Amino acid sequence: MYDPKSLKAEEFIDHEEILATLEYAEQNKSNRELIEQILEKAKPQKKGNGYVCKGLSHREASVLLVCDIPDLVEKMYKLAREIKEAFYGNRIVMFAPLYLSNYCVNKCVYCPYHYQNKTIPRKKLTQEEVAAEVMALQDMGHKRLAIEAGEDPVNNPIEYIIDCIKTIYSVKHKNGAIRRVNVNIAATTVENYRKLKEAEIGTYILFQETYHKESYEKLHPAGPKHNYAYHTEAMDRAMEGGIDDVGLGVLFGLELYKYEFAGLLMHAEHLEAVHGVGPHTISVPRIKHADDIDPDVFDNGIDDDTFAKIIACIRIAVPYTGMIVSTRENESCRDKVIGLGISQISGGSRTSVGGYAGYSADERPHDTEQFDVSDQRSLDEVVRWLMDLGYIPSFCTACYREGRTGDRFMSLCKAGQILNCCHPNALMTLKEFLEDYASPETKEIGEKLIKEELEKIPNPKVKQKATEYIENIHLGKRDFRF
Repeated sequence: MYDPKSLKAEEFIDHEEILATLEYAEQNKSNRELIEQILEKAKPQKKGNGYVCKGLSHREASVLLVCDIPDLVEKMYKLAREIKEAFYGNRIVMFAPLYLSNYCVNKCVYCPYHYQNKTIPRKKLTQEEVAAEVMALQDMGHKRLAIEAGEDPVNNPIEYIIDCIKTIYSVKHKNGAIRRVNVNIAATTVENYRKLKEAEIGTYILFQETYHKESYEKLHPAGPKHNYAYHTEAMDRAMEGGIDDVGLGVLFGLELYKYEFAGLLMHAEHLEAVHGVGPHTISVPRIKHADDIDPDVFDNGIDDDTFAKIIACIRIAVPYTGMIVSTRENESCRDKVIGLGISQISGGSRTSVGGYAGYSADERPHDTEQFDVSDQRSLDEVVRWLMDLGYIPSFCTACYREGRTGDRFMSLCKAGQILNCCHPNALMTLKEFLEDYASPETKEIGEKLIKEELEKIPNPKVKQKATEYIENIHLGKRDFRF
């Protein structure tokens, strides 16, 4: 029986409810009156200095996903852009993944790290190697990392992960510093989540891969990850352990995308119902080629147009949640979807263990890659591309460091304080990047953008302070924030 307040995976992700949702959506995909009502309900409404949005239920959003009436689909895309602009402005937050270890005891059939793969070299970074990777990432200009590791209680215990986090935060190289570490590791215990919280992580990220229980168990035939309930209930344990920013995601291509879409939104509804705050981020990776993994074996792949529609519908359904698209996607795809609701992207990414230190921008080790990187541009090139599109590349981590997480971040978002808080923080961190890491061409474009964007800050005192901070950054000072 479907119950979003239940703590049992098979009750808050109820198979029969998803099937009923897909049937309802199919029956109403051409119901113009209903679809227009759903779109009207989802529109941002002005409230004080900000906006509020009602969002959509998984059933309502599923109707939008299958709607194929051209003018209504266009309205959908327009609304997704409006919502993104209302709550996140034109900022795009930058990050990079850091792979610590590819030792793994699971047998996930879509991942080259599975323990039966004998062709991939196994590697685990020492703390000295972690520090070298961090310096290489700092030399690019990164301030925010997402650390990744396979599940292996012997090689990658929680103590190793904690030590790596401490090392990452300790490295100060030239003007570089990693100010926030997000963590993408296997489902674990409440006690271990408390340890991650004490280590001052940012967001805890865990992809469900698929919400279809039968498919999930076939795709994870052996290892701890085989346990569907333990994996699906991980976010509840994380939040019980004090982590109030969690990130959801599925791996599109493993199961039918309509099923995954409904399950993903039901998971978000569950977190809201139980914990009072939904996911901080939602990621939308698609399965890619990797060592001994052929994505064509999985027959549920989605094309770029469907991918864009999924992103737009997620943005409409969960308006306050950040959305991430990684370098799994190529430049043209990222260009297509970024305006439809994306608020975070990776840049200059390597998915190898030890893939940064000792390699030039054009060199890429492939022997320990988790998947092929489709967008292989440098961080400088990605930053310049974003600015050419009218976005502000942001390296900001202020909300984490000021305690504005969980429901406190959502309150800030809903209160319309983006232009007085996140917007100037983005400009200041962009200024740091321009001063310390940018090419001359990128710096010229960025300086012009900052000057234009400062004028958009509505609060005169905030504008004046931000201008002073930016001048101080030019003089060599760092790390200002609102």
